Amino acid sequence: MNAIKIYNMKFGCSLLIQSRGVLGFNKFPNLNRNLHISAPRFLGAINQTLKPFSVSSPNWGRSRVFPVTCCNSSKPNYVADYSTTLESRVNDKNFESVYVQGGLDETGESAGRAESEAEKDAWRLLREAVVTYCGNPVGTLAANNPGDKVPLNYDQVFIRDFVPSALAFLLKGEGEIVRNFLLHTLQLQSWEKTVDCYSPGQGLMPASFKIRTVPLDDTKVEEVLDPDFGESAIGRVAPVDSGLWWIILLRAYSKITGDFAMQERVDIQTGIKLILNLCLSDGFDMFPSLLVTDGSCMIDRRMGIHGHPLEIQSLFYSALRCAREMLALDEGSKNLVRTINNRLSALSFHIREYYWIDMKKINEIYRYKTEEYSTEAINKFNIYPEQIPHWLMDWIPEEGGYMIGNLQPAHMDFRFFTLGNIWSIVSSLSTPKQNNSILNLIESKWDDLVGHMPLKIVYPALELEEWRIITGSDPKNTPWSYHNGGSWPTLLWQFTLACIKMGRIELARKAVNLAENRLYADHWPEYYDTRSGRFIGKQSRLYQTWTIAGFLTSKMLLENPEKASLLFWEEDYDLLEICVCALSKTGRKLCARGAAKSQILV
Repeated sequence: MNAIKIYNMKFGCSLLIQSRGVLGFNKFPNLNRNLHISAPRFLGAINQTLKPFSVSSPNWGRSRVFPVTCCNSSKPNYVADYSTTLESRVNDKNFESVYVQGGLDETGESAGRAESEAEKDAWRLLREAVVTYCGNPVGTLAANNPGDKVPLNYDQVFIRDFVPSALAFLLKGEGEIVRNFLLHTLQLQSWEKTVDCYSPGQGLMPASFKIRTVPLDDTKVEEVLDPDFGESAIGRVAPVDSGLWWIILLRAYSKITGDFAMQERVDIQTGIKLILNLCLSDGFDMFPSLLVTDGSCMIDRRMGIHGHPLEIQSLFYSALRCAREMLALDEGSKNLVRTINNRLSALSFHIREYYWIDMKKINEIYRYKTEEYSTEAINKFNIYPEQIPHWLMDWIPEEGGYMIGNLQPAHMDFRFFTLGNIWSIVSSLSTPKQNNSILNLIESKWDDLVGHMPLKIVYPALELEEWRIITGSDPKNTPWSYHNGGSWPTLLWQFTLACIKMGRIELARKAVNLAENRLYADHWPEYYDTRSGRFIGKQSRLYQTWTIAGFLTSKMLLENPEKASLLFWEEDYDLLEICVCALSKTGRKLCARGAAKSQILV
């Protein structure tokens, strides 16, 4: 859409916030959730001299809605929809220099380097996808295809989708957009959106948000942030992974920019605790893994991943490790840190022991006895050997293995989910030996998992009657399309990060080189179809931002592999000493985990 030029109107920005009590943490009698609003700052420089604009609620524990005005102007202004081009959004030289032209050097002039045509096009498109709020960049659109007449929610800023965009800007030295994104999405955390008069748990982060321009009267307009917690989504599923990605991105921002003061703010600390409180709350589940509904992550449609999907567990593990690093060590957080350590220990043991599959493990399952009742049972989840699919017996290589997609009583989902396996490597949820085995499997099964376009989101696809029953006959998730075996180029950056961590950089380079020319020629699609990824997805959006950003992040990581160490985690050997999950004949006991180390730690 074109920009709307409005003269003689006062312009303001508002954010509707739901104030709520913070349970189980430090008492903040007049807790301020600070909103920093300042002129754009670039190249990672953080101006610490500006005072924050704060919003205080004297009745923090009582629910009410109130506006936060972050800027006002009586001057003629360009009031643009969030999807308008950057050139018409703001009239600021520095903003245009950084977010339109490509950055500034030490002298304040435009900076650049020798880039391929694909990279130049990608940077141009990424900057055109930037969304502004009160004149400041706060995120990127999910897709910015001018020819898309029915954008659905692709014209919004998604927390999950923005992560590769944020990393691209951070690695480029442009941290302000990421800082603004983190602070504004934190403000949205306290909203209470409902479905059929029911509110989700406190601490939930939205899946996405939209910036709306609202007229107040004949002379005033304002911008309003409007979040979506799933109440408008297809299937009405709340995003479990949004809060996890938010914590992971916060750590990445601090590590890359050096702005550790950001994570020490009271509102940031409170936001982290709210997310953790939601994820760590006690329930009926007996497993340390996180129990979620279908469609609550990147695969946001019905695909049979309800229960304990690997993707959520690996992100959960990463978020817990991030939070443990960033939480302020005080009396109010001691119990929370202890809970995090215990959960990390139990979760790593659970995933490494029960989700891992290789030839040896398949042979064990093939000979399982069932209906075992005791704490010493070998087949703890009562898995029937007949569940082993025929495709797996011929597919699994001798030198390789992977984490299965899901584990529940009497059910193992043997599909290979790429994001969950890659992020297990990045976060060290899996052991060093398992990490190498996962990459060995990807290399061995390159034609199946990469083919003509990296990378399959899941392998194999659900087909025939299985597709009809499990997906509900979903016409978008037909076999080898979209979530059901489609190829997603945005996974490139995570694959690159995993390969760099394990010293397999040539494997990542091979995948990036394979994708580069084709993505550019095909106008950066969201996903590709067919077994080998030869066709652009039948409903794939073009100019998909996280496809663009994933490619750029991969290129920068390959050029500066030392930066990757800021984004992944090494094995935490101390966690192996915190075993509270062992059982003996005399009951529950503390265990040094010697047996566990000898079996799974290499």
